[in-house]
Amino acid sequence: MCRMNAPVTYHVTPSHPGAHIFTVSVTVARPAATQVFTLPTWIPGSYMIREFSQHLVQISGTDASGPVVVSKVDKRAWSVTGATGPLTLTYEVYAWDLSVRKAHLDQTHGFFNGTSLFLSAEGFADQPHAVTLHAPADPKCADWKVATTLPRISGGLHDFGDFLAADYDELIDHPVELGTFESVEFEVSGVTHEIAVTGTHSGDLDLLAADSQAICAHFSEMFGGLPMERYLFQLTVETAGYGGLEHRASTALIHPRDGLPRTGQTERSDDYIGLLGLISHEYFHLWNVKRIKPEAFLPYDLSTEGYTTQLWAFEGFTSYFDDLCLLRAGLIDTSQYLGLIGKSATRVYTSGGRHKQSVADSSFDAWVKLYRSDENAVNAMISYYTKGALVALALDLTLRLRSEGHVSLDDVMRALWQRHGAPGIGVPEDGIEAIAAELLGEDLTAFFDRAVRGKQDLAMAEILAPFAVAFRQRPMESKTDKGGKASKKAVEVLRSRGDLRIRAKSAEGGSKITGVLDGGGAQDAGLSAGDVVIAVDGLRCGGKLIDICTERKPGETLTLHAFRRGVLMMFEVTLQSPPDSVVYFELLEDADEAALARRRSWLGA
Repeated sequence: MCRMNAPVTYHVTPSHPGAHIFTVSVTVARPAATQVFTLPTWIPGSYMIREFSQHLVQISGTDASGPVVVSKVDKRAWSVTGATGPLTLTYEVYAWDLSVRKAHLDQTHGFFNGTSLFLSAEGFADQPHAVTLHAPADPKCADWKVATTLPRISGGLHDFGDFLAADYDELIDHPVELGTFESVEFEVSGVTHEIAVTGTHSGDLDLLAADSQAICAHFSEMFGGLPMERYLFQLTVETAGYGGLEHRASTALIHPRDGLPRTGQTERSDDYIGLLGLISHEYFHLWNVKRIKPEAFLPYDLSTEGYTTQLWAFEGFTSYFDDLCLLRAGLIDTSQYLGLIGKSATRVYTSGGRHKQSVADSSFDAWVKLYRSDENAVNAMISYYTKGALVALALDLTLRLRSEGHVSLDDVMRALWQRHGAPGIGVPEDGIEAIAAELLGEDLTAFFDRAVRGKQDLAMAEILAPFAVAFRQRPMESKTDKGGKASKKAVEVLRSRGDLRIRAKSAEGGSKITGVLDGGGAQDAGLSAGDVVIAVDGLRCGGKLIDICTERKPGETLTLHAFRRGVLMMFEVTLQSPPDSVVYFELLEDADEAALARRRSWLGA
């Protein structure tokens, strides 16, 4: 039993791993006359209504007198009227979502976020909440242990046992990993950090810990210390999954196992650099969005959407500093860094939606657009992650140039921490712009009108030139070209290829169109997402539709046969020249000394 006499207590048991069922009970010592219980509809850091209650399988209740009637109030709420003495609800949660957002349970491991498992007792949210985690009875899980930053009040570091959160917000901000994970520790600024790795792998965890330590140390130095007493990376490695979600003293990560470093490796692979970038991103969130929050998030209302136009900064700035940290920490070199930001910029410039949606609007519409992307997303929206990172880059260099090196985006982040994060004061919608202008001592309205509220491209070539870096654009070299570097083929050759302005993948019998870009020949001809093209000019194309088009010239007309919902259709399509959608950056070594000095100040030697 839980040893703390808290107003609200929980018991969590991975009762049926094979059926993916957690059994949970919540007890309110002194319930209200009508006691209401609710489950959140979304989880902080992932801005989409996820309806966690859909996974609650069954629920029953008892009080001091025996069984009670539990009534469903709405999609996320239950109530009990007239309960006497301690009131306990017992329920099952189906956990089969292998992501960082919900809950997952099988014979190999268990994971959950509190938003998926813990009903909130209305009227008690600001009071202490105790939790007892029980080991599974399944003998196949006899060697399981626990990795969480929930404040522990019984047992050793990885034992099942009792935990106590100060309130409901803290309760749901410490995800729990159960299983046979491997772990490694390191220390930064006197704070113990642990990496718990779940999943089959052959990675070098000591090397991962050393590189993660360099990342954490850089951010600790940047902000002048750490805001927590212990930190946990919960890393699940699998075949192809990817994701991260920040919490106040931990992060849940999913990454392909091939991204782990290998013992004896002499260079960091691109996949491993990707993992380090994810670690860096989520760790920076310790400050940016976990503590430096939009005013609209204080307090969180997890029953409905929380609207802000500032996600371009809370996610975009984080996406800028995550890769920059790898450079500053000595984990990548300048060439690799420019390659990373080139790839990020390419994701922006391959999206026609950047001319239809500002990053301020993208932030506000996150609830209905970014997390619900469809086949037309490339034409209709822009990501506040990628475009926000470009805005961060542009703002950083603008501040550095206009202040003659005395002000940077680092200073803006430190001011945000000191004025908003540390004291727990929300950032108003114009707060970031106001602080940047104050530190610079100049009005920045024109910059923010274009970069944040506008839909035109940033003047990246002009912004980068004073730092001896060139902004380059070219067509895609192949359908797998992610940008970030110059092409091995001449730009004139790339521009002489025919382009259908589609996205496609191989499908049974042909090439399935997954997206049709605005203004292209495919859209003009009436081709649509979902069409399966089986022939070009009477010849079977298989999965090589895009390759066939690149062998033709702009201006040529092709006859395509495609199935749409089982009906064979014919389309006459005129090819166009490919757009210069790929971005890469080049160092200008023949620049003047002032520009080279600015670059050294920004990127290092």
